[in-house]
Amino acid sequence: MKLGRRKFLHLAAGAAALPTVSRVASAQTYPSRPITLMVGAAAGGPTDSIARILTQHMRASLRQAILIENNGSAGGTILHGRTARAAPDGYTLSLGHTATHVLNGAVYSLSYDVLKDFEPISLVSINPWLFAARMTLPPRDMQGFIGWLKANPDAPLQGIGGVGSPDHVAGVLLQRTMGIRWQLVPYRGSAPMMQDLVAGQLDWAIAVPDTSLPQMRAGRIKIYAVAAPHRLPAAPDIPTVDEAGLPGFYVSYWHGLWAPRGTPKEIVAKLNAALIDALADAGVRQRLGELGQEIFPRDQQNPQALAALQAAEIEKWWPLIKAAGIKAD
Repeated sequence: MKLGRRKFLHLAAGAAALPTVSRVASAQTYPSRPITLMVGAAAGGPTDSIARILTQHMRASLRQAILIENNGSAGGTILHGRTARAAPDGYTLSLGHTATHVLNGAVYSLSYDVLKDFEPISLVSINPWLFAARMTLPPRDMQGFIGWLKANPDAPLQGIGGVGSPDHVAGVLLQRTMGIRWQLVPYRGSAPMMQDLVAGQLDWAIAVPDTSLPQMRAGRIKIYAVAAPHRLPAAPDIPTVDEAGLPGFYVSYWHGLWAPRGTPKEIVAKLNAALIDALADAGVRQRLGELGQEIFPRDQQNPQALAALQAAEIEKWWPLIKAAGIKAD
């Protein structure tokens, strides 16, 4: 009787340990099949370009295919929602950014939590926004532009990439900072907005470097300042807002990599190592630099830094969004 009981307890203990053993074994053999990277943006845009640059290198490190799935509908919430609900096994990942993993939590009514339902892997890159204007706008510099906004209340037309987009929220913040208002004209993305700015149908925009710098270099728009405490390496002649007359008005667009919440630490570590290896590659750095992306320092390429920045950005932007009543249609 005692022997039977001892044998039963031994078998029960072994059965209880199976999930742990299986999970460790799974992490050790990961990845054993293709990985899907969810990109909540249209193909050909800056986020998609970043994804393709990174995965080209990460495939070699992980020795496995990485498939990219694009869908920018509803601000990327459809694809990133699927990631949040996916099995936490490292085979479904999200490449997201300020809008998808911070602003969307306040702008949309989501079935998932942008902070709690994801496992951070690492920060990737950041690019400050630029104050851009049509070529025929009278002001020649940032101080003149600020004076022009104050002298023409309600009239200026600021193009924005979409309702609840980072440039929309930044425009609202600037209105509150200056104590005046102007018209915000929403578009379905930064590309069509830039087309109208070039055509002179808009007065100005807070734009990303990858769409605005080529137009500036072609002499189709003017850029007054970069919304950051340092100048852009890709355009060192453009002054910072601190230098140009709008001190401390910093607006950036950063990217990060996430997995579903509960993904084993061993798998997160493998993905983090593959991403770090990609970000250290000279070719990857050059290609990201050409997009106006600045790679985060090596000591910030970790899950803890991504989690901290995401939480800080939520604390910064959500109250403003809610106070302004910004909601997606």
